[in-house]
Amino acid sequence: MIPILILLCGYSCAVPLAPGYRVLKSSYEVRFVAGPPAQLRIHVTYKLQNTGDSDLAFLDLRLPDEKEFGRKELRAEMDGAARPLVGLTPESEARRPNRLRISLDSPWKHGQTRSLSVDYTFQSPEDSGSRITLGENEFHLDTRGWLPELESPKHLLSPNPQSGALASYTVRLPADFLLLARGTPKGRSKDGGEMAHRFELGKADGPPFVVAGRYVSTPVDPGSHSAVFWTLAPLAEDTSPAVEQISAAWKTLEAAFGSLHKKSSAPHIVESPQLRTRGWGEPGPAAVAFPGGAIVNPAAFALGMNRDAFLEAVTEALAQNWFGEEIRPSPEATIGIAEGLPEYATIVIEEARNGSSARRQRILEYLRRYNDARTHADETPLGAAMLTDPIGPRQIALAKAPLFYVALEDLCGEAEVRQSLARLVALLAGQEVDYSDLRAALEQSTNRSLGQMFRTWLNDKGLPQDFVNRYPLGSSTPGTGL
Repeated sequence: MIPILILLCGYSCAVPLAPGYRVLKSSYEVRFVAGPPAQLRIHVTYKLQNTGDSDLAFLDLRLPDEKEFGRKELRAEMDGAARPLVGLTPESEARRPNRLRISLDSPWKHGQTRSLSVDYTFQSPEDSGSRITLGENEFHLDTRGWLPELESPKHLLSPNPQSGALASYTVRLPADFLLLARGTPKGRSKDGGEMAHRFELGKADGPPFVVAGRYVSTPVDPGSHSAVFWTLAPLAEDTSPAVEQISAAWKTLEAAFGSLHKKSSAPHIVESPQLRTRGWGEPGPAAVAFPGGAIVNPAAFALGMNRDAFLEAVTEALAQNWFGEEIRPSPEATIGIAEGLPEYATIVIEEARNGSSARRQRILEYLRRYNDARTHADETPLGAAMLTDPIGPRQIALAKAPLFYVALEDLCGEAEVRQSLARLVALLAGQEVDYSDLRAALEQSTNRSLGQMFRTWLNDKGLPQDFVNRYPLGSSTPGTGL
């Protein structure tokens, strides 16, 4: 069997086995246009080559969601000629929304290259939050959702057309905007009041993100690994304690779960009035991750930058760099992984800061939240809980999720669990993960069979009795948080 597979692999490298194409070159442009309302104009170009075994009559691509991003003014050109984008069947739209098709005016033959350009505008996004914020003086674009996704022809052996493709991009901003963006800087140029910043993305860089605005940086001259605040007005409050706490939390996260991209050496805490919610529709203080930092709304800043509630919200958002940005949990694992792991990370940070007694205090605090939430709603098993669930069951799951990782630490050891999570992030960066991936990483590192524990915590309601006995609520006073 093995020689046959080797022969097949060697043959497939020389002769195409299915319809397909690849991206030879791509470039993006993001341009901020002042309003009101403010707009982001996106221009994307691709040079494509048919590398498959047959002619192609159309291309399918997935575009940013109209409501979430406020997408408008969509248009496309193939080889310089305008081409219509049409929706697919209702069944297809239900399975994979926002997919459109470009029919070609002539067959695209094997080996032939074509140029594709796509343009659209973002304005007044309905779901201003984790993926996009857009205001008169600032904006951010996350790593996901705002660029087109080219889709391979429907065939088992068709390759991903964008896999491994190099890209360049330009961000055009008012000259007085500060900017954070992924990639290697390739220069900038000024045209009137606008500055064009150019970047190149290598294979190891991952997808682009952009954070920009008319910000004041505090401190003005930060240390090489110190946290930095970007706010729309100068800060009156002394930020030294917050800078120290956030910088230490970032170092703890790196030590526990592995270093991120080498250019993410210090976290940026960036203000955005456009961030309305934490991600599940509830108003109030909110913080969300972007690579190397956190977007924070004014309601969170109003808590006081040196107060526990603010530091905890920022810390959880920073932890999402590992467990929501680097790895991408599947929808059914979002609460347990993308929410539960950042919450668990606050326990890790509290222990590093104040010792084992502080770890216990944080655990008891989550236990109180869990018990209180259960008095107001019926529980949904953690493995089935979703961010779209009603608020009651969702709050139960959000409190239970970090306790699951505490139980894993108690069984397998703190160092072993954290090393497993670091390995999971390193091996599956940029990929979708679920509970089976998490279990496999833990079992490999700890040399334990964890099937029964995962089934108990993910499929059953309530907490295992041995866990409740280990952390009796009457054993300590309430925790003070971060």
